[in-house]
Order: sequence, then C-alpha cells, then structure tokens
Amino acid sequence: MALFKKYSSFLIITALIASAFVGGFYIGKGETKIVVVNKNGEPIESGDVSFNLAEIKFFLGKDIDFDLFTNVWKMLKDRYVDQPVSETKLFYGAMRGLLSGLDDPYSVFMEPKVSEQFNESLNGRFEGIGAEIAIKHDLLTVVSPLDGSPAELAGVRPKDVILKIDGVDTRGMDINEAVSRIKGPKGTNVVLSIVHEGESVIDEISITRDTIKIVSVKWEMKEDGIAYIYMSNFNSDTTEAFMNITKEVVDAKPNGIIFDLRSNSGGFLQTAIDVASAWVEDGLIVKERSNNAEKDYNSHGKPVFNGIPTVVLINGGSASASEIVAGALQDYSLAYLIGVQSFGKGSVQVLEDLPDGSSVKFTIARWYTPKDRTIDLEGIAPDEVVELTEEDFSEDRDPQLDKAIEYLKNKQN
Repeated sequence: MALFKKYSSFLIITALIASAFVGGFYIGKGETKIVVVNKNGEPIESGDVSFNLAEIKFFLGKDIDFDLFTNVWKMLKDRYVDQPVSETKLFYGAMRGLLSGLDDPYSVFMEPKVSEQFNESLNGRFEGIGAEIAIKHDLLTVVSPLDGSPAELAGVRPKDVILKIDGVDTRGMDINEAVSRIKGPKGTNVVLSIVHEGESVIDEISITRDTIKIVSVKWEMKEDGIAYIYMSNFNSDTTEAFMNITKEVVDAKPNGIIFDLRSNSGGFLQTAIDVASAWVEDGLIVKERSNNAEKDYNSHGKPVFNGIPTVVLINGGSASASEIVAGALQDYSLAYLIGVQSFGKGSVQVLEDLPDGSSVKFTIARWYTPKDRTIDLEGIAPDEVVELTEEDFSEDRDPQLDKAIEYLKNKQN
C-alpha cells in the first residue's frame, strides 16, 4: 500500500483552496480581497450597513469614542476616489481589523466564502487536483498523487517533474506560487507539462479539478513486524478511520508501532482524545485552562495499543492536536518521541458562525499536558533529536523513520 507522507513543512498539498490549517494556523489575516456574497454564495455588489450610535455608545462606555469610527466611515463613503464605496466590504474589513487587534494569529474573522472553505477543510474536503508537490533538486516535483484523485486518474505519477503550469515555466518558481497556479475551483482545468521519471518526452496532461477527500490516516506493516501509522490531520472523520485501523493493527500482532505525526497541523480536540485513548488507560489526556476555569479531558474506551512499544515521530509542523497526543504519550512513558521540536500551538479556539454566513474564530483557553507542561509557544521536545534536511528529502532519505525502526528493533532484542 503506497502511503501519502509529509516529511516537513516545505511540502504542500495542491488540493487546498485556502491557507487554512485546522490545527489553528491562521486563515484570512493578510488577505486583501473581500468578495461579498449572498446566502447562496453568489457574488453581489454590496449591501447597506446601519449604526445605532446610542446603543453602541452605551455598550462601549465613556472611555471609547465610537464617533472616530463613524467619522472615518463617513469620510470614506463621501470622499474616497473610487465611488460608490461598498459598505459591506468596509464592514467586513472592519471586522477583520477588530480581530487583528487581539494580536493573536489564531483569532480571525472570516467572510462567508472563506468561512465555508474553512468548514470544508475541517471535514477533510478540498477542491483541486489532489497531489502533493515539493521542490527537489531545484525542480518542481510530484511527491505523490492522492489515491483516486484527478491527478492520479490523469496519469500523474510520483517523482514526475512539472516543467510548466498552464504554459508558465516553473524554473525558479517557489512552492507557494506553484500551489496557487495549480489549485482552483471544481470543474476547471489545469494543464501540467510533465516529464515522467526515467523518460525524456514532455507529457502535456490536462487535469479537471474536483472535490478532494483527504484520507487522514493510513497504515502499513514494515519490516520486523513494525506497524507504521501515518496521520495527516485530526479531522471530523479521523476517529472512525483510526478505530478501524486499530482493529487491523491489533489483529496483525505487531512487535512495535511507529505513529507518524510529522507536519500534522491538528484538528478537533475530541479526535485527539479518541486517538490518545488507544494508548492511555484511565488517565488525563490534556488540561484546558481559560481565564477563570480549568477542565480535564480523560481517556475512554479500551487502550488497545497499551503495552506495544511505540515511537511517535514529530517535527516543526506537528501542532495542536498532534502535540496533545504526543505530549500525553510522552508524559506517561507510553511512547518514545523522535524528530525535532513541535510547533507549539497550544491554544484553544472556538468557531462561531454568524447570521450572514461569516464566522469568527478566537482563542478561549490554552492546553497543558498531564504533567502540567505548557504546549503553547513551547511545543513538545522529542526524546531523541533527529533532523531531516532538505538534502535528505531530495535524496529520498528519512533518517527519522530509520531511527524509529532501529529503536523498535532494539526493543525486541
């Protein structure tokens, strides 16, 4: 079974339709284009915004002069060079500014279309071609097309070199520009000029973008009876998929488990608890602290992996839910962590949907491991530091995975 792997943060899935990482990496901040849509998602010109100044001033109190805001609003409406000024765009821009005033990259306002895309990302669905790409040996290279994706069905293969995207030469193109050019709405086409590994003929492949369903967890049996489980996200469908895999792994009677959380940016808290519960028996998984309260989240169910030697792989892209699981297993000495320091995203966001289809995501608490270690900003330190360089990646070497296999082999002796 060919596994879809992320080795480090310079890999990007071209299926993504927005810069959204469900573990809390921010979305929307820094964007400059606001598209006004109706409830059906159809673009419209604008809308009208009204203010009840008496109510606003009563709510804000004497110390805040909301007239400053309304005066600037009126100046722009009356005197800005390009008229008419869209009040809806002004309003959404102001909402984004309101959240940016918190100086918290995880607290953001999302206008309706971006909010819809973000919710789709939480469900593991994206629009694009479904391929992972990277820069290898200074060439834009396909790491792997996703199983059953438009890219795979069109004939894209691992290690293909992409020379052009819609006729634009990729030499010197950075990964973000490449992703931006390849991704796009469902039903649209992109033409990739590709050279397959070991060939010299340029193959012009036209791919119709579609909705991509990301399989967030996969596994395979490696040498010496070691089960390798790779998890890309803690999405809404991950728990069910993971539970199915646990049954298969247990039936295979592995001598050890490698749990790869590298570049897993996180997802749902409950999913993290469900996953950690496969190892932790009747114990605390994570503490959540807000301004005036603390809540404990405990394991549940049968810890089917408890007692099986386990290595967890982490890197700088392992964040949020990944750090909750890795931290809990480390605190209980249920897993040996190999890799490099994790990202350090230990804050809790709530997503509130607003009546117009927009939403606001903001921080309400922070996470701590069972041994009361802070995750936010600090991250989780591995038990053994093993680097994975760009040179390793270009040469298809994975010293972190190699070290994990070596560690588990030694445990068997």
